[in-house]
Amino acid sequence: MRQLVSWVASACVGFVRACVVMVVSMLVPAVWAAAVALWIWWGGGPWSWTAPFVWACIGTLALSRPVCRMVRSLVAKWTGTVIPAVYRQAGPVTQMSTGYWWNGYSYERTSRDARLDQRWRTRWRDPALRRDLRFTAIAPVTAGVVAAVPPAGAAAAIFGLFQPSPAMRVAGVLGAVVAVAGAPYAWRAVEPVAVRFLRPSPAMTLADRVDELTAQRADTTIAQAAEIRRIERDLHDGAQARLVALGLSLATAEKLMETDPDQAKALMREARAGATTSLTELRELVKGINPPVLNERGLIDAVRALALDSPLETAVSADVQLRMDPPIESALYFGVAELLTNAVKHAHATRARITIARDDTGIVVQVEDNGRGGADVRAGGGLAGLHRRLAVFDGTLEITSPAGGPTHARMMLPCASL
Repeated sequence: MRQLVSWVASACVGFVRACVVMVVSMLVPAVWAAAVALWIWWGGGPWSWTAPFVWACIGTLALSRPVCRMVRSLVAKWTGTVIPAVYRQAGPVTQMSTGYWWNGYSYERTSRDARLDQRWRTRWRDPALRRDLRFTAIAPVTAGVVAAVPPAGAAAAIFGLFQPSPAMRVAGVLGAVVAVAGAPYAWRAVEPVAVRFLRPSPAMTLADRVDELTAQRADTTIAQAAEIRRIERDLHDGAQARLVALGLSLATAEKLMETDPDQAKALMREARAGATTSLTELRELVKGINPPVLNERGLIDAVRALALDSPLETAVSADVQLRMDPPIESALYFGVAELLTNAVKHAHATRARITIARDDTGIVVQVEDNGRGGADVRAGGGLAGLHRRLAVFDGTLEITSPAGGPTHARMMLPCASL
């Protein structure tokens, strides 16, 4: 009995899904059918087909991307198969010194005109447009036809069973059998069709990867320039100024050595204190660039040392000692430092837990705090910079931070040297 109920539920769900697939896949053919009907209604003159044909083309272009997005969403929801869209994204619009706006293709007088022109040019030149149009032409005669079997069987059953003719009633019974038997399976044809014709081609994937790497290179260049400016500023305002003062103190002490030895000794003591302070500042600067403990003892010990210096009550758990390439260790170390800083500064957390582990693909670092939550990746923020730093190594950053906390961050970097 339980199996019968389960099968009936599966048939009902399958029938609804088949109807949805049929409707979605037949949207574009319905536009062309309406265009043909309009042409027939106008009388079929020599040029009367022009307007319906133009409107059908416009409707096809307008519906192609929404139809493909609906199909991807349905496939992901029903089967768990995620099909990447890979659409080209419009770049920034820049105002030039002449007052015109450059959108990557042409100059326009206003920002609105530049963005509108850019949006249409980007979509028209996107290889995904041809892919979507191809799918809207193939889907109706493949997944759409298969999905239409249960609704067609149900329609035949309703029509035939209410007819007085025995032959029609037999046809109605057969239609009901076809509808019920095919309902759990008819909608499933949409998955292989969508995977085959909606997935990005190798050329599209490569182009998208090139764009991503170009953006990462620009971000890395900007970050390196900012880091160099920070180092120069710290050296100029800190250690350099103290070393200049140290030189002046030593020169004055040298002149006072014979005339006022006590004052010369005092200046020497001040110079020694200044030298100690300068050495401390230089060590802190070097630590901020590349912590010595990271080079000497690896990521896990460096993170443990960072946890000891943190004002949070931080627990660190890790697998056996891992040694990776220095750039990967540096990226993860400064990622943990950024997350702990955010936990103290923004989330007002009191405790944190750091977990370092490895799996089949790479290393996973998780940082969880008991703060107030609400963390998100904003443009120009520290988390956005951390995301860019990890993306250089094909890494990912996942943030789960509901209002009220806790905040859970997961960094993953593929690493073949584990």
